[in-house]
Amino acid sequence: MRKLYEKKEILFAVLWIVAYCVILGTIKGNFGVESIYMLLALAAFTAGITAFVKVNHLEEKYGLAGWPKDMKRYLFFVPMWILATGNIWDGFSPSHRGFSLVCAVISMLLVGFVEEMIFRGFLFRAMLSKDKTIVAIPVSAVTFGMGHIVNLFTGQASFETVMQIIFAISWGFILTMVCFRSGSIIPCIIAHSMIDALSLFGADNEIVDWIYVVTTIVVAILYCIYLARLHSSKAEEDVLVGKKNS
Repeated sequence: MRKLYEKKEILFAVLWIVAYCVILGTIKGNFGVESIYMLLALAAFTAGITAFVKVNHLEEKYGLAGWPKDMKRYLFFVPMWILATGNIWDGFSPSHRGFSLVCAVISMLLVGFVEEMIFRGFLFRAMLSKDKTIVAIPVSAVTFGMGHIVNLFTGQASFETVMQIIFAISWGFILTMVCFRSGSIIPCIIAHSMIDALSLFGADNEIVDWIYVVTTIVVAILYCIYLARLHSSKAEEDVLVGKKNS
């Protein structure tokens, strides 16, 4: 794994994404997000990613070294945290009960970590290392959204999947821009985990769901324009000049 990472970092990232989509998509389709199999698979991905990062001392490169020091610059608590609660804007109605609910919640929290690490971590940073910043941001965001196409093969309606992809791409741009500008992936992991975990408790009102999707798209556009117009921070400059461990 280390040799592949050193020689072909983008391929390394793509293989993680493919493995994640195939394995988790299959388990979700056959057993559901509330199954113990889903939880165990996500725990294995989490352990594998964490071990690889720690053994190779890549915490700084992947934005796990600490919390952003200049949070006010990025308005973290305005767009991301408010939007992250969108799945419960239509009220509370847990989709599972008892042990199944516990497994589902833990699984969704782990999804936030795993998906941020493979999309905003492995893929995005690999492309940045090739001096392709203008390409890395949209590719990370769009690839993240398209990754949800796997839901078509798990019994989810095609229209619902299309809307989920658009929603995910919008979030992909927000998360990628925040990660890039701040140099930290931690706020993104928290926001992502909140979105997925709270999705288990929403009342599923179609009108409110549409409001949430439209609001996310609008906020993504405005927030990313704001972040793009900011002067480079020290964290961002560290990333661009190669202050990454390998």
